[in-house]
Amino acid sequence: MKVGLLECDHVAPRFQHIVGDYREMFGAMLAREAPGLTLVPYDVCNGEFPAGLEACDAYLRTGSRHSAFEHREWIGRLLDLVREAQAARTPFVGICFGHQVLAQALGGLVERASGGWGVGVHQMDVVQPASWMQPPRPACRLQYMHQDQVVRLPPRAELLGRTGHCPMAMFQLGDTILGIQGHPEFPAAYGEAPIGDRVERIGVERAAQGRASLAEPADAGLAAQWIARFLADAP
Repeated sequence: MKVGLLECDHVAPRFQHIVGDYREMFGAMLAREAPGLTLVPYDVCNGEFPAGLEACDAYLRTGSRHSAFEHREWIGRLLDLVREAQAARTPFVGICFGHQVLAQALGGLVERASGGWGVGVHQMDVVQPASWMQPPRPACRLQYMHQDQVVRLPPRAELLGRTGHCPMAMFQLGDTILGIQGHPEFPAAYGEAPIGDRVERIGVERAAQGRASLAEPADAGLAAQWIARFLADAP
């Protein structure tokens, strides 16, 4: 299966020595957990989009420093692409910013999180199991790094997971749209970098808590297996 990786941002050059850019992180994640998927990267934040949805079998969208509600040409094109994908029943998975863009494009709402930044490792409780959650688990611990979040799901979307700081941490719409707020692609080695780079914006105390949480185990491999199964089961 060819999966288009829509790159909505890039790792700062000073941090790329850790594990590379987002295409390397997602590539490593899927190589371990879903070797049957082939990533085809598109640098959408710099205007490089697929020529058409048929270019790939499915799409996976990365996080970003930007907001889903910003008025930027490439974000507007992303919103349109989501609507086209839904109409064409092309499988589409969004991570962090990608999760938020899915909601924003399809009638939901994204805002600044009222409780401040979500950073570090948090437990996402599964509130509605799905058949593609194999192996099934009641919770999934992931790294988070966001100041915006989905505050209203799109019509007919189903809430699948939530955390203490993010009530709409995972949702599904139909059998082709999946949004996940957490970062399964972040290895533990990288998590320190974005927190340390944003201490003043995050707040000293919350940044320290986030850094400390990185020592806790996370379930990135589990989330990657779920994503792969979702894509495999999609029509």
